Amino acid sequence: MTQSVVVQVGQCGNQVGCRFWDLALREHAAVNKKGIYDESLSSFFRNVDTRSGGDGPDIYKGKICSLKARVRQSIKALLIDMEEGVVNEILQGPLRDVFDSKQLITDVSGSGNNWAVGHKLYGYQYRENIVEKLRKTAEHCDCLQCFFIIHSMGGGTGSGLGTFVLNLLEDEFPEVYRFVTSVYPSGEDDVITSPYNSVLAMKELNEHADCVLPIENESLFDIVNKIHQMIDSGKLGSTVKQNSLVTSSAGSTKTVQEKPFDAMNNIVANLLLNLTSSARFEGSLNMDLNEISMNLVPFPRLHYLVSSLTPLYTLTDVNVPSRRLDQMFSDAFSRDHQLIQADPKHSLYLACALLVRGNVQVSDLRRNIERLKPSLHFVSWNQEGWKTGLCSVPPVGHSHSLLALANNTCVKPTFIELKDRFMKLYKKKAHLHHYLHIDGMEQSCFSEAISSLSDLIEEYNELDATKGGPRTDPSRLKIAV
Repeated sequence: MTQSVVVQVGQCGNQVGCRFWDLALREHAAVNKKGIYDESLSSFFRNVDTRSGGDGPDIYKGKICSLKARVRQSIKALLIDMEEGVVNEILQGPLRDVFDSKQLITDVSGSGNNWAVGHKLYGYQYRENIVEKLRKTAEHCDCLQCFFIIHSMGGGTGSGLGTFVLNLLEDEFPEVYRFVTSVYPSGEDDVITSPYNSVLAMKELNEHADCVLPIENESLFDIVNKIHQMIDSGKLGSTVKQNSLVTSSAGSTKTVQEKPFDAMNNIVANLLLNLTSSARFEGSLNMDLNEISMNLVPFPRLHYLVSSLTPLYTLTDVNVPSRRLDQMFSDAFSRDHQLIQADPKHSLYLACALLVRGNVQVSDLRRNIERLKPSLHFVSWNQEGWKTGLCSVPPVGHSHSLLALANNTCVKPTFIELKDRFMKLYKKKAHLHHYLHIDGMEQSCFSEAISSLSDLIEEYNELDATKGGPRTDPSRLKIAV
């Protein structure tokens, strides 16, 4: 079985990563009742149990102990003490046993919401240390297939150092796939320089990532609010458990005014949980991570995959009845279930992957694809651009779930809005001096970054221009007589 390494960068990256490891351990504990270190655990964990007798690790209070997560945390503080607080919470929390202090890289001075500080300053300062820890982590893998990078785009550490690590991975492990989960800031983000950081980071994502899963904070916030509204209205038909991720510390449902970062992080973690399920569990039609890139990315730069998840409240401890299978497929293509502010049904598909978990048959997949195809617009040269995967192990508390990954031009408005926000600052040269005083940072970095983003938008425009055109069969080879 193949293995993957998760690289968590910045406050957001580590908070999401912490949720992922917690949920992954819950899943393995629910499936692996005896807590024996097996092949499915080897995909993301390594056994460090030195006890004799070969009984393997135990499960204690729903958590498999004596395991070290295959994760290398590269943490720089966006705000002084704040990032150290995230790391300290992990090391003092219930997951402290699965992390090794040798897997952590921390600093106290912070990146100050500045991409240049994270990328140019701390990147080069910690380069050798990062490479060493990456190599040591990779040595524990028998068949390393993929690196997952989790980071945010708006701050300085996640965007700057996160993309620096991405470059390092391409240099040091060119044959290993690089999947990036990028959390994009909302238009009302409290970091004024987030448009600069995001556009500078996007140039690196365009050039060095194999697949990028863009996720918008605004979309996550809307999803959490909708869940709360459904709970309050009684539409979900039940209550939320005490200490749930969608409740406050007092056990009551959070109000809309509060920013439910835990619940938002939980949704992203569940995306990763479903994405990696085929690598962690058996299934009748398992999908390798490299198959996603191979089948969904027809052109190198157009590697941004729009994700949707159903049910959205997986593992948030909400007691709700399972959705019917056909309704679950319909939900995955609805605007309300997208993790960015987009409506893929009204845009152009290059390809689409469906990763289903639970007791679902291949015939169910085919039937629903045929049902949905007439309402979806695919490029003329890839009308059958579907990739499917079936994992037999469902999420905890549900009979089945579905993750849809779409290479779709609906991601374009997110990039256009980001470009507009960038240009509002850049036209006035506002805040540039904060970046340009960093060694190696020049104004050409900004012009090259916005040019890269503009070129990407134009590529999506060219595809959109073909929407609704006649479907032509590819020309056949003519044999000269």
